[in-house]
Amino acid sequence: MRIHPSLRSTLVRPCLVLLALLAVPSILPLPDSITPTARLSAEPMTAGDRQRLIAHLEMTESWLVSELKGLSADQLKFRMTPESWSIADVVEHLEIAEPQYWQKVLDSMKQPANTEKLTTTDAGILWYGIDRTNRNKTGEARVPKGKNDAAGSLAAFRKLRATIMDYAKNTQEDLRSRKLLEGNMDVYQWALMISTHSQRHILQIREIKAHAGYPAK
Repeated sequence: MRIHPSLRSTLVRPCLVLLALLAVPSILPLPDSITPTARLSAEPMTAGDRQRLIAHLEMTESWLVSELKGLSADQLKFRMTPESWSIADVVEHLEIAEPQYWQKVLDSMKQPANTEKLTTTDAGILWYGIDRTNRNKTGEARVPKGKNDAAGSLAAFRKLRATIMDYAKNTQEDLRSRKLLEGNMDVYQWALMISTHSQRHILQIREIKAHAGYPAK
């Protein structure tokens, strides 16, 4: 199968990021969660976990800003099909979804330490951000309303990201010791998933831009 030249970077660059995040220097060993385990300690995040989370959050925010820079109104509202999302819709979805996902972090951290063996792996969370072959329809509460205000949506997204980033840099809580409410992963993995979820939608934006009908300006 031939890959359209405009999509090559869309596919290759995220894969390189996954390899980089998994193949960190030996001074920052991979976390135990690559092999599913239960962790009961109340220590803060390891240096490696903290660095990986911060790096991924920084990466996806900068990518989103870069993808939106200089886009015209026609480019922002272009749809590949009448039913598909525009770039403005994608950014509005992130504005709506990330506060809901972040609240799950806060609520889950209020729970007692987890004693279950969880099956989700960090590698699986990272792969979720890259592999868009499985596409599930989002919940009704996260469907964009078509307000077509990409600048406003991006500003709201970045405001919350500043809060999340501050938490990732400074928290002394052990996110690995808490299970996600209504989930089969630890809270650290869910925090990482917030970033990989946005990565999936950045790839979606690149797919829209690669469409033959996408406006030149």
